[in-house]
Amino acid sequence: MAAPTDEHLYIITYDIADQKRWRQVWKVMNGYGEWLQLSVFQCRLSRKRLVQVRGALAEIIETGADHVLILDLGPADAVKPRMESLGKTVAVVERTPIIV
Repeated sequence: MAAPTDEHLYIITYDIADQKRWRQVWKVMNGYGEWLQLSVFQCRLSRKRLVQVRGALAEIIETGADHVLILDLGPADAVKPRMESLGKTVAVVERTPIIV
């Protein structure tokens, strides 16, 4: 059995007014989670990675025009999200080993 982590499962969604900033936000998010739909990512993040993604997004967005919503679904190892997907299937992001 794997040791528990401090990671939480997040849904991060955004509404960006400018196409250039939207692409920048998408690129940042693509490095932190799995793309679910246009402007929606599922992320498994430690507290440190959450701070990093918040900082990266804060550098891009215009606070008066853009909106980023971060939903904390709880501890990633214990969360049992109840979601319904019509069309493509959606699976919860799992922790996998990274080979360097």
